[in-house]
Amino acid sequence: MRQEYRVIVNTISHLGVGVLIGLALGLKENKFKIVALLSVLPDVDFIPYSIFISASNSLNHETRNQLYYLFWHREFTHSILFVFLVTLLIWFATKDWIFTVGGFESILSHVYLDYLTTWKMHPLYPFSMDASIIGAVYFFDPLLNLLPLIPLVIVIVGYLKNRGGLKGELNSFWTSNSLTDNKLYSSLIFILLIWMVFTPVSKALLVKQISGDEAAEISYQNTYPESMDDFITAYSFNSTHYKVLEISYLSGVKRSEYVEKISVTGNIPDAFTYIERAKRLYQKSVIQEIDYPVYSVSEKNGCVTVTLSNARNPYFEDWAYFKSFYKFVFDTKDENYKVNASVQGDREEELSQNWFG
Repeated sequence: MRQEYRVIVNTISHLGVGVLIGLALGLKENKFKIVALLSVLPDVDFIPYSIFISASNSLNHETRNQLYYLFWHREFTHSILFVFLVTLLIWFATKDWIFTVGGFESILSHVYLDYLTTWKMHPLYPFSMDASIIGAVYFFDPLLNLLPLIPLVIVIVGYLKNRGGLKGELNSFWTSNSLTDNKLYSSLIFILLIWMVFTPVSKALLVKQISGDEAAEISYQNTYPESMDDFITAYSFNSTHYKVLEISYLSGVKRSEYVEKISVTGNIPDAFTYIERAKRLYQKSVIQEIDYPVYSVSEKNGCVTVTLSNARNPYFEDWAYFKSFYKFVFDTKDENYKVNASVQGDREEELSQNWFG
C-alpha cells in the first residue's frame, strides 16, 4: 500500500510541476496540456519495461544487457539524450520557441526530480554507463510533494469558474486576489529551484563533515535520505567490516553499527572460491545496486549457497532499492549453478542465467 501511495505522490508531483511551467509561460489550450503531460512522459517507460520483462528470458546475455539500458524503468527515458530528442522533436514540429522551452523544462524537471530523490540512474547513457544519483531529498519531502499541488488547484478552480461552478465568496476571492498572476507562478518556481539547489549543497556539506569526524571518505553517491533530516551511509571500516551510519543535519552521527563483510556457516574449505565466483557472476549483470556487498556462505545437500546483499539492507524500511539480495547456489560436483533473487523488493524468484552471462 505504501509503495502504491509513493507512485501516486510521485506522479502528481511531476504533473504539478509541468502545470506550473505551462502557467508561468502563459501557454494556452493544447500547448498548455502538452507541456503539462510532458512532465510525466518519462514514466511511459513502464510499457517497454513490461514487454522487456516478459521477453528477457529468451534473450542472450549481451542483448539483454543492451536492452536493459533502453527499456528498464528510469533508464533511457530518464536520460539527457531522451530530453534533448523530445525537445528537438517539439521544435521541428512547431518552430515555437516558447512552447519548445516549456516542453524542455517540463520533461527535464521530471528527470532531475527523480535524480534528486530516487535511486541510481544512467543519465548520460549511451555516452557513459556510469550510474549516479544526487539523492539529497527524501521521497516524501513536504515541499516537493505539496508545492506542485498549488498549480493543480489553480487549474481546477479556474476550470470551475469558467463553467460557472464558483459561487459567492469563493468566486469573489478568485477575482479579487488574481491567482492567475504571473508573479505567483514565478515565486513558486523560484522556491522550487532554490530547494533543488540548496538540498544537494547541504547534503555535500553534511557528508564532508561526517567524513572529517570519521577520518574516512564517505561517498556522496552512496548516502541516501531516510527522512527529511536523516541519511543512511556506510564505508569500509577495515578488511572484515563495514561501518553503517545514520547521520543527521542536526546531530551528526546519530547511531552506527558494524556489519561483517563475510560470514561462513559450517566448515566450507572453498568458501572464498565460491564467493569470488558469485562476485564475478554478479558483476556481469547490469543493475549493480549493491554498493557495500555482504556475503553469507552455507552448505546443504551437496550445494554451496552464497547470499549477496547490501550492508545497509536492514536499515531501510521504504527504499525497495536496498531490498535486493541474490542467492547463488553452486553444485559442488560440477559447474552448474542457479540464482534465486529478490530484486529491488520484488518477490524472490529464480533468475535466468542470461542475467550473468
